[in-house]
Amino acid sequence: MIQFKQYIAEAISKATEIKKEELEGYIEVPKDDNNGDFAFPCFKLAKTMKKAPQIIAEEIKLKIEIDTNIVDKIEVLGGYINFYINKILFVKEVLKELSIKQEYGKSELGKGKNIIVEYSAPNIAKPFHIGHLRTTLIGNSLYRIYKYLGYNTIGINHLGDYGTQFGKMIEAYKMWGNEYDLTTDPINKLMDMYVRINELCKKEEKVLEKCRENFRLLESKDKYCVDLWNKFKDLSMAEFNKIYDILNVKFDSYKGESFYADKMDEVIKKLDEKGVLTESEGAKIVDLTDVGIKTPCIVQKANGSSIYATRDLAAIMYRAKTYDFDKCLYVVAYEQNLYFKQIFAVARYLVDEKYVKGLEHVSYGMVNLPTGKMSTRLGNVVKIEDLIKGTIEKAEEIIIQKNPNLENKEEVAKKVGVGAIVYNTLSTATIKDQIFDWETALNFQGETGPYIQYTYVRTQSILEKISEIPEFKDINIQKLNDKYSINILKLIYDFEDTLVQVTKKEEPSILARYLIDLSKAFSNFYNENKIIGEEKELQDARIYLTKCVGRVLKIGAYLLGMEMPNKM
Repeated sequence: MIQFKQYIAEAISKATEIKKEELEGYIEVPKDDNNGDFAFPCFKLAKTMKKAPQIIAEEIKLKIEIDTNIVDKIEVLGGYINFYINKILFVKEVLKELSIKQEYGKSELGKGKNIIVEYSAPNIAKPFHIGHLRTTLIGNSLYRIYKYLGYNTIGINHLGDYGTQFGKMIEAYKMWGNEYDLTTDPINKLMDMYVRINELCKKEEKVLEKCRENFRLLESKDKYCVDLWNKFKDLSMAEFNKIYDILNVKFDSYKGESFYADKMDEVIKKLDEKGVLTESEGAKIVDLTDVGIKTPCIVQKANGSSIYATRDLAAIMYRAKTYDFDKCLYVVAYEQNLYFKQIFAVARYLVDEKYVKGLEHVSYGMVNLPTGKMSTRLGNVVKIEDLIKGTIEKAEEIIIQKNPNLENKEEVAKKVGVGAIVYNTLSTATIKDQIFDWETALNFQGETGPYIQYTYVRTQSILEKISEIPEFKDINIQKLNDKYSINILKLIYDFEDTLVQVTKKEEPSILARYLIDLSKAFSNFYNENKIIGEEKELQDARIYLTKCVGRVLKIGAYLLGMEMPNKM
């Protein structure tokens, strides 16, 4: 397929002697068709060229050399150079590519590059609540998209299965374990114990000291503590896996914090050898003022116990040796921004510079309740299990109202309900906070997951009515020259670039927005054009385009983490 953006960037590069790669990133698709198919804004060149954008645009237009078989005309409007592509050539190129590539948009862009995506990471013995939803779904989408673009992608669930919290859980079980039957609803009961022990620790310092001692014993492989810890872990993973199965979330590794327990001494040893380890009130720290971080990084507590940082640093060393990663993404809330700056700064003493450069914190906003911030310590959380169940039940109610005779209502409701949750979670830019509101999450109108699914179902319904779907070689592409068809094809052409933009910005909301735009474009096409019942050439062309829309929507939805029902 002719890469129109690259072609335009190359033509501008020859006229300006600016690198093509830099120019390609500036090229836009105008919202108004009257401003061409592609536009190059000259505003970013004004500073270096010391001229007004309008003058720069006029000068480039005079110098630029283009093939008139590819670009019909060039116009300057304000500081923009607008390019009008040969419509018939454009239609032919896009549809031809779709006919060749069944997995449209898939590429080998990342061939030979190793990408680690760390996401989800729930805490053992605590409920999987909506605070974990964004990391799980953002990470899952990034994992799928990187893999689709040819990267060797490793999804890691860095379980919170170590730390002082387990000293608390062990103490809670010692005190109240006989009050709880953990054979049913174990996580809620462990949660209840955790809330109780935290309340007691606030009141009684000696209880908190016992909790700390329990964790020290756990690190020392005390049999009672280790056995109890394994029991909590097994109960928790059984519950977590139920949720992952419903959400269609997968991981390549479940190596959590405990995996690095025997690898932390190497961290301390290396930092000591580098001469960067100092003592502060009995604790071992690394001073980071040389890189502008005022707060030092603690790597060992005064009582000799490890800390999150020790285990994360051990994980970086292990991942560098094991995976030789180009990028290691941490999908963790922005509350940990300072923490990751500290960890990445300390990592320079432990691994090669290329690995330090590949460390990236994909921070996201918090999910709060309308009543305020959630806390497992206080027990005011919305569990993902309840959210999923409620959304699927609501989806089934709506489906029964709209299509009471639909087969497999439960299966469709699951896809629609989970799709609503996925889209609701990923449609907001990652950095923004979200207030979790049931009304918003369960809204099946407007820019939602169910709207995208409904559009896909509409494409399948149309195709079902045709006895034989035409092939590309039989299509008269001249019949798809109307603006509604062209708008769809422009979006389809832009699909792979959309996926690339997601990886450049680590931002799945770009794909979420794209799927809404494509759904709306098809809705306009459907409303303005008769698809079935026209003369054969026109009908075949429109049917083929409908099939292409369905394919791209299904691929895009999968990469976002949604499943498509065939009927609703």
